[in-house]
Amino acid sequence: VEQTGIIPAIYPLDLKGATVDDYKQLAQTISENFGKLDSLIHCAATLGQLAPVMNQDPKTWAETLHINLTAAYLLTQACLPLLKQQTSHLIFTTDAHKHTAYWGAYGISKAAIEAFAAQLKDELEAEGKVIVSTIDPGEVRTALYARAYPARNPEHLNLPDDAAHQYIAKLQLETNSPVSVD
Repeated sequence: VEQTGIIPAIYPLDLKGATVDDYKQLAQTISENFGKLDSLIHCAATLGQLAPVMNQDPKTWAETLHINLTAAYLLTQACLPLLKQQTSHLIFTTDAHKHTAYWGAYGISKAAIEAFAAQLKDELEAEGKVIVSTIDPGEVRTALYARAYPARNPEHLNLPDDAAHQYIAKLQLETNSPVSVD
């Protein structure tokens, strides 16, 4: 706020329970209050269950795919008209564990996010307005990491603020202009 004078907005949305209309309402609220959307960064995720496929709980599997993949699709679809109004960025967060045993729906959702991002990039490339990319932020000191690796000491890991700089750098690289975040 001090550097830009812009007051950030917070719009709570339960990715697990939101409906298509909830995502449309979010896009409408952004449009009414800001008139445009410069970037959309998908970084919300849930770990789900780390277990062999045979032992996966179907309800947890479905919820994990919904939060990590379907919610990103619904939010992207609702916000694409705003993103297409000017040159904008659409960044999806991925993870190297997507093809590793026992990562269940989390791994599948991250592989699917990469496929979804590639599909969108192909679809939107000709228009030249929306720049689509992915980032794997690596190991970050988060609650998700702590659930996945409860016995590991997280002291050596990047903090979420450090990981955010990867996204900022990507935005700067792709626009050739400075981007700041408070």
